[in-house]
Amino acid sequence: MKLPGPRGALSGALIDVLAGKATDLPAGRAPDDDEDLQLALFVCYELAYRGWDGVDDAWEWDPGLLSVRAALEDHFAAGLRELTGPPAATDPADVPALLAEAVAADDGPSLSGYLRGRATREQFREFVVHRSVYHLREADPHTWAIPRLAGRPKAALIEIQADEYGGGVTRRMHQELFKQTMGWFGLDLTYGAYVDDVGAPTLAVNNLMSYFGLHRRRRGAVLGHLAAYEMTSSLPNRAYGNGLRRLGGDAGATAFYDEHVEADAVHEQIAAHDLCGSFAAAEPELAGDVLWGARCALAVDNRWAFHVLEKWQKGLSSLRA
Repeated sequence: MKLPGPRGALSGALIDVLAGKATDLPAGRAPDDDEDLQLALFVCYELAYRGWDGVDDAWEWDPGLLSVRAALEDHFAAGLRELTGPPAATDPADVPALLAEAVAADDGPSLSGYLRGRATREQFREFVVHRSVYHLREADPHTWAIPRLAGRPKAALIEIQADEYGGGVTRRMHQELFKQTMGWFGLDLTYGAYVDDVGAPTLAVNNLMSYFGLHRRRRGAVLGHLAAYEMTSSLPNRAYGNGLRRLGGDAGATAFYDEHVEADAVHEQIAAHDLCGSFAAAEPELAGDVLWGARCALAVDNRWAFHVLEKWQKGLSSLRA
């Protein structure tokens, strides 16, 4: 993936160092705004995934860069606490039911309803561009949790992730199925091709997963995040598939969404009970983190959906210029 263009002084300084154009990391510098923060954090996190073209892999564990990343994470975490409040003590036995309550109480904007019945082809194409940042590495952030678990929670997570990765069949991997949707719209299938085109709300959705997944101390939160995704996936994906069919999408274009309708209906129960319920029982001190991770997932996704719909309702593009 090519290094993106800067969005502020901090992200610009960081990108310059990684590109070999400067030597001084932006230690102690606060981000200019949320665009600057989210891009800088995304640039740091990508070093732990597939990396950046022309950037030495050694930067992943560079102490100076990790210090910069930690400061960015402090800003990000403060924003999450403002959005959702901090984790709260929770009875482990209540975790599955409380996850269901959190999902049922979610009253975020219905982006799926808009895409099903009203979106133009260009708006649906923009939606696919936004989601490509995650879907081309779908499941990867949650996979970080596997070596941090044991017993029943570990088996449950592997069961979910195995489906996400197509059961070992490349063409069935969800990452690969999404390329079919992108291809129908004539989009660039290159991993990370549209990072420059999406705004801070989209990057924040991706940064949240990485923040939870890359930190062992956030293992409860990343499981809650995954549960929220699985428990809110089936119906929206049915709407996405139907919306794409309304616009003329063929079976290949809708395969990604159709696959999630069936798979996530099963994953919902596994995630709530076998994964999060058993994890909370095994590590009761982190039961509250599971619920907090789910709340963060819903809140950050809702903020992104609101941004997209607000732009469309004003007759504007939801992408950056």
